[in-house]
Amino acid sequence: MRRGLRLARLAAALLLSLAASILLAGWLTARPGDPALYPPAPGTATVTVRLVANAWHSGLLLPRDDLARAAAEAGAGALIAVTERFGAYPALEIGWGDAGFYRSVPTLDALDWRLALRALFTPGGRPAVLHVVGVAAEPEAAFPGARIVRLRLSPEGFRRLAAALGRSFALRDGHPVEAGPGLYGPSLFYAAEGRFSLLTVCNHWSAGLLNAAGLPVTPLLDTLPRGLALDLARHAGADAP
Repeated sequence: MRRGLRLARLAAALLLSLAASILLAGWLTARPGDPALYPPAPGTATVTVRLVANAWHSGLLLPRDDLARAAAEAGAGALIAVTERFGAYPALEIGWGDAGFYRSVPTLDALDWRLALRALFTPGGRPAVLHVVGVAAEPEAAFPGARIVRLRLSPEGFRRLAAALGRSFALRDGHPVEAGPGLYGPSLFYAAEGRFSLLTVCNHWSAGLLNAAGLPVTPLLDTLPRGLALDLARHAGADAP
């Protein structure tokens, strides 16, 4: 009886210690926002973007015209080329991820744990790609079942997001490098900058772009897509329809 009570107390202490360590790590790695950029001042112009989060991945849904304009203002030549390539669509959904896993696992049903573990734990990380999709439908219709978080950014915040996004494209002779057809709809893969690993997953990339736009983010929580959606809703005043 006493031994069982001691084991229960020890287990409770270990769980409490683990929870405290996770909270401390989350606090230490949190990246503050920029109040000069976000939230936008009341009554000022805004640009609406959306985080699209499914079971294992997140991306950003961005208005194409605003993105093309911001890319031109930021001098992001690669992004200008991409917005022209998808000029027929009012919005672009853009995500970043491991080159092998991203292209081989379009849905959760197709999940290959060997590919997933290789992507997460290869020393030094693995090559990355960007996935760009032209979207004409309303967000909820285009991404059924996804958690969609709507964010209203200031024009300057959106310009900085566009500049950061432009730097994510790998270049060849100054142009973005197409890396094959995409997974669904009118879409393409592009070679990307950065290395994918457990410490830098697709959701960290999405969070990094939003942080560039002035939003506070918590990378530890943002490791999972639903965690990123919760982080935005909790810390950044985001709203989800």
